[in-house]
Amino acid sequence: MIILGIGGILSDSAAAVLRDGELIAAVEESKLVRRGKNWDHRGRLPGKSIATCLELAGAKPEQVDAVAVARPLPGADFYLELRALFPSSRIAVVDHHQAHAASAYYPSPFDEATVLTLDRGGSFCCGSRWQATGARMTLDQEQYAPDSLCELYGRVTELLGFAANEDEHKVQWLSTAGDDRYKELFGEILNVTEAGPRIDRGFFGTERLDHGGFGPRFYERLGIDSGAGIAEPLRAHLAAGVQRAVEEAAVRMAGSGRNLCVAGGLALNALVVRALETSAKFENVFVQPDGGNSGTAIGAVLETWHGAYRQEKRVALATLCLGPSFAAEDIKHAIENCKLRYHYLLTVDEVVSTAVAQLNEHKIVAWMHGRMELGARALGNRSILASPLDPYSTENLNAYIKHREPFRKFAASVPAELASRYFEVGPNARWLATVGRVRPEWKEKFAAALMGDGLVRVHTVDRDEHPLYWRLLQAAGESTGLPVVYNTSFNLFGEPLVCTPRDALRSFYSSGIDSMLVGNFFLQK
Repeated sequence: MIILGIGGILSDSAAAVLRDGELIAAVEESKLVRRGKNWDHRGRLPGKSIATCLELAGAKPEQVDAVAVARPLPGADFYLELRALFPSSRIAVVDHHQAHAASAYYPSPFDEATVLTLDRGGSFCCGSRWQATGARMTLDQEQYAPDSLCELYGRVTELLGFAANEDEHKVQWLSTAGDDRYKELFGEILNVTEAGPRIDRGFFGTERLDHGGFGPRFYERLGIDSGAGIAEPLRAHLAAGVQRAVEEAAVRMAGSGRNLCVAGGLALNALVVRALETSAKFENVFVQPDGGNSGTAIGAVLETWHGAYRQEKRVALATLCLGPSFAAEDIKHAIENCKLRYHYLLTVDEVVSTAVAQLNEHKIVAWMHGRMELGARALGNRSILASPLDPYSTENLNAYIKHREPFRKFAASVPAELASRYFEVGPNARWLATVGRVRPEWKEKFAAALMGDGLVRVHTVDRDEHPLYWRLLQAAGESTGLPVVYNTSFNLFGEPLVCTPRDALRSFYSSGIDSMLVGNFFLQK
């Protein structure tokens, strides 16, 4: 049985394929067309991601048993287009938050769980809570827009001069430098009850369309003139206020129990995930790492597998590396087409030792291997790497390569079995979906990656899931005594992760990256 999933039709579209109960492929359209996350695709089918997923599954459109589509949908013409492309396929439509919930619960390791979904408003609904057992989920309660945690978070994002619906991650990381002075204010605005937030809109001004739309009452509480710009010293404190109020609200809305699964746009906020993990309300927390709209493609196929087809077999999320990979011939063709010089490394040992040698020389290394990751986070297949032993590594990465704010720190990749030696972190670090703390004796070594009170982004690398990247980390440890490498996503200028060898070459030569390994091909500037 082949089920094609389509999600995020109106924002951040993606496709996924489930074949005989195994998740074979999942790819966002933006990575294939090389557009930013919020590019205007006007409700069109994600044609390239559909074609790519079917190719990875070795399937043709006429072999697809069902097309599972997550709401919201653009209109009747969309259905006609689906029918034309897949004339013999069953069409299954899945509600937006049901798809979010399915993407979180069904791949989890739990036989029963509470499922929490929170977003800005992918439909009229902006949040839901479910009770799940076995291969079934039952809706417990819903929240409705605009009483949305993410709506307030987006307003503060705009207030701080960033782009709402795009730069919320910047507010998250900026918040680690602030204190709690505004937490009570934002808690008052959210007005959270057991049923969810009931946002006090008296803090907004109907006549103001910019700066988050906050009104005189809000500015009076800040002690500044209405509509005035936010002074630099207050920015981190405002970010911290909304971040911590939202964390407390999410914990309250989740309730309590043994197991919790989380999805939706707010699940991409690693600090919220950590708050849920450490709240003591649940013993175990599992987060869908691609929690945004693109992840509903996975949720749609899983809900259709379990709901429409009544299948009991659960589908594991064995990896997020579900996109295309490229053969040596493809890489060689791209390099030679650009008339570039390269060294071809004959063995995996050479690839690893070359990368370690470059890192030991404090070089910034681009690293592209295997299948592309799903989601915005680089997990060792489309990464830019640096040595934590280089005192200028994060400064060089931020200032000369990524061109981004200094408060946005880089992840520390470490073999999963060695992580506890250096960090205190939970299992969601496998996906970079949470944050941890560095152990006191290692704070000085990882000072450049620290946020706030010893927080650090930790990426635990499993040997079976990422064998080559795991070998690199082990080799770095054998060479330097420290099996940790700083990792950030291989992308530039607001583009998504690189996908093809040509994408990698373009980003490499448009940046201050020193060297690059694409498969067995080694390039230097």
